[in-house]
Amino acid sequence: MRLTNRTLDQIHSPIGAAFALLPLASGTRPLLDMSQAAPSYPTAPVIADRIAATAHEPDGGRYCPQEGLPELREAFAAELTHEYPGTVGPENVLITAGCNQAFCLVASTIAEAGDEIILPSPFYFNHDMWLRLDGINPVHLEPATGLEPTVAEAEALHTERTRAIVLVTPGNPTGYIMAPETIADFAAFAARNDLLLIVDETYRSFRGTEAPAHKLYANESWADHVVTLHSFSKDLAIPGYRVGAVVGHPDLLVETMKLLDCVAICAPRIGQEAVIAGLRDAKEWRAEQVGRIGATQKVFESVMASEPGGFVLEASGAYFGWVRHPFGDEPTSSVIRRLIADHDILTIPGDAFTPTDQGFLRMSFANLSPEQLHDLGQRLETVKPLTSS
Repeated sequence: MRLTNRTLDQIHSPIGAAFALLPLASGTRPLLDMSQAAPSYPTAPVIADRIAATAHEPDGGRYCPQEGLPELREAFAAELTHEYPGTVGPENVLITAGCNQAFCLVASTIAEAGDEIILPSPFYFNHDMWLRLDGINPVHLEPATGLEPTVAEAEALHTERTRAIVLVTPGNPTGYIMAPETIADFAAFAARNDLLLIVDETYRSFRGTEAPAHKLYANESWADHVVTLHSFSKDLAIPGYRVGAVVGHPDLLVETMKLLDCVAICAPRIGQEAVIAGLRDAKEWRAEQVGRIGATQKVFESVMASEPGGFVLEASGAYFGWVRHPFGDEPTSSVIRRLIADHDILTIPGDAFTPTDQGFLRMSFANLSPEQLHDLGQRLETVKPLTSS
């Protein structure tokens, strides 16, 4: 069998790699699964009811309009217009089979093999993976200080092959929330250089504030150089139904649909119906989940404040904690294996999100109870340095 080097040279999913370590768990205590950042709780009853009803309807399994159900595009545009300064219309919304697909479609629409897209580090691993698989060169921007990149740093990486810069806020893997002013600076940078600013807002509901994440839509010509990407998986606890969105210029969406037609034709109807129900009838439930996860974050931060076992929490937010391990030059992959084998903690190595191993772990705290988080602190206290045999 002949396979392309472009595929063979890429990593497998870090999530799958983490799950492959499960047989190493001792099984002597409950597993603390801090790997995948997807809701483990069921969706709202009103959403589940709509899913069941759709399955029984005559058109429940049929294709949707390729751009998405009109009711969903209208409802989501209205929500964005309510939550952010400025205006988003349904013509600016393309529904996709998840936010990962949204990114892949946009990237492949605006760039071709040999082009470059700037990814601030730590980056979301699927962004980096897709660019490489599509022959697009990811250019990693590592902020000189902290986790917030600067336009000056991006300017230094800009070349004639640059097509876009990607921001993820809240960050995956760090949970870090970028300042609206910084996002505005990058939008101006994109417009100044005829680039596209791609803002991934998968975790926008979990920022701990009702203040708008940015004011990009307030610029009348925002869609000329800005596209935002969205997921309904976390907000509505329906990751398996695969519904996301691209928000941008109608001309961009028309071209993006050429790719969508080849890979999915359209996002699944049943998921889109679920999102319509969630946006219209589950607002209180959504707010409750956001509040609960925010409270979980506070417990996690309090547990990590004492730096148990020397593990240092560098940033947290949304679903994530970005944690530096205390074992110096020990490869993070080795630390990850010891955590699952000796302490029944499953997490993701930080080098899945950075160009090199910088000694970090991504801990997804959102699915743990307060009791489990306190247990986490106790277990971390017992993690010892690797001893040579």
